[in-house]
Amino acid sequence: MQKDRYLSAKEAAELLNISLSSLYAYVSRGLIRSEAAGDKRQRRYYAEDVEKLLARKEGRRSPETLAKESLHFGTPLLESAITLITDGQYYYRGQSALHLAENATVEQVAALLWTGASADADRLFAGQVTAEKYEMMLLHLAMDGADLSLMETLQAFLPLAASDDPVAFDLRPAKVAQTGARILRLMVSVAAGEGPEDVSLAAMLQRGWCPDEPKAETLLRMAMILCADHELNVSSFAARVVASAGSTPYAAVQAGLAAMQGVKHGGYTGRVEALLREIASPENVQEVMVSRLQRGEQIPGFGHKLYPNGDPRARLLLQHIAATYPDAPAVKLTQATQTIAAELIHEHPALDLALVTLTNALHLPEGAALTLFALGRAIGWIGHSIEQYVDDYLVRPRARYIGEQPTLKSDT
Repeated sequence: MQKDRYLSAKEAAELLNISLSSLYAYVSRGLIRSEAAGDKRQRRYYAEDVEKLLARKEGRRSPETLAKESLHFGTPLLESAITLITDGQYYYRGQSALHLAENATVEQVAALLWTGASADADRLFAGQVTAEKYEMMLLHLAMDGADLSLMETLQAFLPLAASDDPVAFDLRPAKVAQTGARILRLMVSVAAGEGPEDVSLAAMLQRGWCPDEPKAETLLRMAMILCADHELNVSSFAARVVASAGSTPYAAVQAGLAAMQGVKHGGYTGRVEALLREIASPENVQEVMVSRLQRGEQIPGFGHKLYPNGDPRARLLLQHIAATYPDAPAVKLTQATQTIAAELIHEHPALDLALVTLTNALHLPEGAALTLFALGRAIGWIGHSIEQYVDDYLVRPRARYIGEQPTLKSDT
């Protein structure tokens, strides 16, 4: 078997003719693998991965193939200063997202992603949504007589709010951050089923969803922060494309919500919920998982392409859920599921499993896992929109036509 070959950071960057920061960006996107060298402060990089990238740069592959692959998972498309994913961890503007989840408020993280300064939180979130506007929009929906899910209600509220917010057409970064704060507070109010209050976003959710569980506020806060951004995932890319057209932040968030509900993105939580319902009790875990594998079915809730050694978001959130509610049946069920999954498929829990475990442990409303994911990720959608407004160009890929060719009439 051929042994792996390695390069230093300097060697890899010189071979690719890129800066060290660009090299780290390739690593964060999973294009170049790296591992610790002898000195823990130094890392070495897989020569095979560097050479594959070099082959692309030198055009050894056809332009058509490169164009096609440029929209597939992992290939960098747009520059962003919001989130860095590298070495099994991720960072918001250079700060550990895990540290922020344990120590910051949702509002502070939103301000950090939108303006670069968490200290802007108080200014941005002061009195952003009035109870009168909330009640008026709620009445409008009630008159329609629609029986909407939490996510559908969010999507229905946003156009109503947008029609009453002309300031949202001001796309200067500072103004978009203020609009983002209004949007986020409104979304949390709608999800919680409570009119806007002078409390934190996490407290508003806790009061609306589980008023008898004061300890839940910390877990809901952590979950929103851990979900706030994750680079150019499909919903953030959708929001960014809409923002590139000059649409308002409301429209960008609506685009993010639409993409979020897909079963390959946030809607994946529904598949995790179905798995845990099927298992029902720890004694059934192995039987259900083996049956699924025999049928050629996936075990949802485990594994992540960017985190081969385990999703740090899931790990942290599951640790805190278990510490807060160690005897909860939902916690014991997930722990048993983790154990068997490690034995059968050798995969670690993903964020979706942690979100579903949290909603089950707290007995939250149906669809709360997906809604919680969306509430947190809306912070990132607004952050990416701000970046795109500043970049001020239209995101418009070309299509490679593969259909029937036109028939050319011959001259007579």
